[in-house]
Amino acid sequence: MNVKKISDKLNLYYQRVKKLYFRVIYIGFKTVVPVRQNQVAFLSDSRSSLSGNFEYIVNEINRRQDPFNMAFALNGTNYQAKSFWMYTKIAWLIGTSKYVLVDDFYPLVYPLKIRKNTELIQVWHAVGAFKKFGFSRVGLPDGPDPKSKNHRNYTKAIVSSKHVAPFYAEGFGIDESRVRPLGVPRTDLFFDEKKKATIVQELAEKLPFIHNKKVILFAPTFRGRGQSNGYYPYEWLDFKALHDTLAPLGYVFLFKMHPFIKEAVPIPDAYTDFFFDVSSSREINDLLLTTDVLITDYSSVIFEYSLLKRKSIFFAPDLETYRATRDFYVNYEDFVPGPITSDMSEMISAIQHVDTQSQAKLQDFLDFYFDDLDGRSSARFVDALENDFGQQVKD
Repeated sequence: MNVKKISDKLNLYYQRVKKLYFRVIYIGFKTVVPVRQNQVAFLSDSRSSLSGNFEYIVNEINRRQDPFNMAFALNGTNYQAKSFWMYTKIAWLIGTSKYVLVDDFYPLVYPLKIRKNTELIQVWHAVGAFKKFGFSRVGLPDGPDPKSKNHRNYTKAIVSSKHVAPFYAEGFGIDESRVRPLGVPRTDLFFDEKKKATIVQELAEKLPFIHNKKVILFAPTFRGRGQSNGYYPYEWLDFKALHDTLAPLGYVFLFKMHPFIKEAVPIPDAYTDFFFDVSSSREINDLLLTTDVLITDYSSVIFEYSLLKRKSIFFAPDLETYRATRDFYVNYEDFVPGPITSDMSEMISAIQHVDTQSQAKLQDFLDFYFDDLDGRSSARFVDALENDFGQQVKD
């Protein structure tokens, strides 16, 4: 056995010891320490700074000057090793907080028995639901073990609409009564004209190449199993055809690739004044505000973008394969609020004729996936915290 194998084996044991320590100390905290009724813990393994739904919830709590004590344990990825101190902190927060919020897959919490007076609340990072996830994928390729404990201990999950509540209940393996259609806090941005104008101005300075241009944002989801091997088939794209057809029409073409896609977009040197990779931007919602045409496929970004009531195109060369391996909660062709294209010629044609799209299908889409189009999702969520998820306060 070589040195590397010995080192890897020792590291594996070390990580197991830390996780065992975490579970033991969690039991100790929840057994001995009373629940701190005013404490709200924010836990994430997908963001290292305050953003997304967490940011909007925190801002609303601060705006009201509520007496909540907010605490945070944020990491950029669940592959990032945690120290004993971080395990201790997370165990303390889960074991003693009245409200524990997660915004994505959070594997540390799933084996735990959440104490009786604590709420474990999933404020999922994505809006809506149309591609199957979680336990909805049991029996599909790479689907979960039906006996898995993942997600099942959420006491509440927040969604955008009563119509998607059954999808989330199935995906998380929880009773539908635990799913609350309060809205998605970060979508409040799309109803805040002042904040939108500020972001657009900031992006104009940060991205000078969009000045006086029509912006196409290409934002597909990843292919592959997940974070460890996500990729995108860039061979589907004809950079020359896109440039030669669309650049003369006053467009620039931006790429916002999924975080699981590690390979950079192979933009040819000849077209670097037309194609721009903005994948490093953490918040895609900001980019949507400057976008004239969104091109996506099976990504949940369409839910946020639809709130702007702008044009979208769906580039899905692998639709049948994706349907067979991932599947959808609804019929894809009926669901999407824009034309479906399967090759470059169809995509380019759809862009050229984007102004002829009907708005009726888009409105039907909005009505189904959003119960409230009012910019008060953060307020409804904090109302729920203040009232211990009882009767909601109404204006």
